[in-house]
Order: sequence, then structure tokens, then C-alpha cells
Amino acid sequence: MSRTLALCLVATLAAAPAFAQQGAPAAPAPGGITLGGPQIPGVCFLAQPVVLQNSRVGVSIIQRLQQLTQESRDEVASIDKPIEAEAKALQAKRATLAPAVVQEKQQALQARYNQMQALASQRDHEITATRDKVLGEVATYEGPVISDVYKARDCGLLLDRNAVLGGNMGGDLTAAVIQGLDAKITTLSFGRESLPPGATSGQ
Repeated sequence: MSRTLALCLVATLAAAPAFAQQGAPAAPAPGGITLGGPQIPGVCFLAQPVVLQNSRVGVSIIQRLQQLTQESRDEVASIDKPIEAEAKALQAKRATLAPAVVQEKQQALQARYNQMQALASQRDHEITATRDKVLGEVATYEGPVISDVYKARDCGLLLDRNAVLGGNMGGDLTAAVIQGLDAKITTLSFGRESLPPGATSGQ
């Protein structure tokens, strides 16, 4: 189950819906119509994006990934700004320089810019690899919690809550899974994954 959970979690990191407490059993249908109806025995629901955004470990992971992302952006910006400044300075005085000198300086700047772009791409892949790895670790904790809550609630079918258009949501396991996950783990310590130049996160 952990591999499936990891793949689902990876797709939900960037933006997840606000957490809704389990106490409201009816989900609104499109067009503002509220659908009720009886709770279907054995049918349960889970919103994994909500688990990620509201569990303690999920919050800590999101914050850490944001920090690592900002550090990578700052690193690239520290290289890009001098290149941009030199390019502007060259443009301002190019009329006083020989064409061959201008061309030589432009080529040198272009080479540095290409290196900067390659570094930015590498850091992007490293952040992606870091995210995938840590969410896979979370899935190893979340899987048993989901299984325990699923069995405790006598579920016979588990559906993605975010795919439901409307109805009775009394079988929502989301809050219970968050509570169970918080009891198992609250934070994960990790740094940015290191990839060789030119490698992608999938390699």
C-alpha cells in the first residue's frame, strides 16, 4: 500500500483543500444543491491532501520543503544577479568597445548564464526527488493507520473524498487518520537530495 499512497501524496503537496471536520455528513453537490440521504454501510472516504496539510508531520514536511526550495532559489539568484548586472553594464558601454570585444564578453556571459540555468534545473530535480522520498516515508506510517481505521469503522470500500460530488459523508475517515498519524509521528528531519549534474528525479 505504501507505494500507492506515496504516488497519491506526491500529487497533493502543492495545494490541498481546507480541512473540514467530520461532523457535517452531507456533501454539497454542484450547483449549490445539498444532498443528504442515508449513510451507506461499509462505504468510507478519505481525503489524503487534507491528511497531509493537517497532520503534524505533513505540516513539518511542507514547511521544510518550502525552506529548501527558497534556499535553492536564493543560490541561483546569487549567480544570476551578477550576470544580469554585467550584461547591463556591457550594453551601456558597448558603443565604446570593439565589436570583437563585445562578442567575446557576450559569449562569456552566455556561458555563465547557461551554467546557472543548468544549476537551477538540477536544484529543481533535487527538490522533486526530496519531496518524493519524504512522502514515501510518510506513506509507510500512514498506510497502517488507514488500515486500522478502515477495519475499526467496518469499511468495505474506501473512496477518495475529493472525487465525491455529494451525499452522506458519515463514513469519512480523514479526521481519524490525522489523529492516528499524529500519534505515530510528528516530524521528519531531511535535507535536499543530491543528484549528479544532468540527472532527473526519476533516475
